[in-house]
Amino acid sequence: MTLPSLNLLLQSILSGVFIGALYGLIGLGLGLTWGLLRQINLSHFGLVFLAAYLSYQMATVGQIDPLVGLLVLPPLFFMFGALMHWVLSKFAITPFNSLLATFGLTVVLESIIQGIWTADFRRLESGYNDLKFKVFGLFVPVPELITFCLAVGIAVAIWAAMRYTDLGKALRAMAEDGPIAAAFGINQKGLSLILAGVCAALAAIAGVCLALTFTLAPSQIFAWVGVVFAAVMLGGLGSPLGPLVAGIIIGVSEAITMAVASPSWAPIVSFSLLIVMLLLRPGKG
Repeated sequence: MTLPSLNLLLQSILSGVFIGALYGLIGLGLGLTWGLLRQINLSHFGLVFLAAYLSYQMATVGQIDPLVGLLVLPPLFFMFGALMHWVLSKFAITPFNSLLATFGLTVVLESIIQGIWTADFRRLESGYNDLKFKVFGLFVPVPELITFCLAVGIAVAIWAAMRYTDLGKALRAMAEDGPIAAAFGINQKGLSLILAGVCAALAAIAGVCLALTFTLAPSQIFAWVGVVFAAVMLGGLGSPLGPLVAGIIIGVSEAITMAVASPSWAPIVSFSLLIVMLLLRPGKG
């Protein structure tokens, strides 16, 4: 094993921070749904990739700036997420059943994506691809920087909203004890629809960022499940900032592992961290 140079190691750490921010951004909506609505929404990953492909289509066919997708796609996904939650709420669904139901929806979304865009790899070509600048000898790609800024800004904004607004306090009360919250006049159904819509909108934002930085293929949907699940579990269910911090830790750990050892060792990192966390905090998953 040959140790990398300091500059290569620092560049790897920076890359790990950027990919970790994307882990956190994808995990943000999943963690809020799981922690506050008690639904394990695997279709979140399908929505992320659907948004990524729609962003690709808008940029390739419509010649629309990919960042415009951040204005167009989230409202559409908000409505879809609220509708999906409304349908699920019509049934007495447990967290495990929600896992199965949304897994089925993810498979449907994957089939739709493959049917429209085929199984071939797709790459969003835009003016942002080659934009980068140098800071202290390290290259900073603009697409990854955009993802990082969005992830941090959204996570902090949601944390502040959850902590300081009446809506956020109502959501936390609903998650803590639904019947008591309802007794105090909190509209659980309305808040649940809003939260489900927001989480789907977050999936749309993550999808645009994914398209900016990665080559797309429908089969990759499930490749993201494990590492994002680890970030959500490490960061804490229902926590706005936790998945971001955990995602960055995982991303940096993977990047250092790839730089020092081998890329084939990187996937072991996230699950090793998750296992250690579960052993140290067995009652707090």
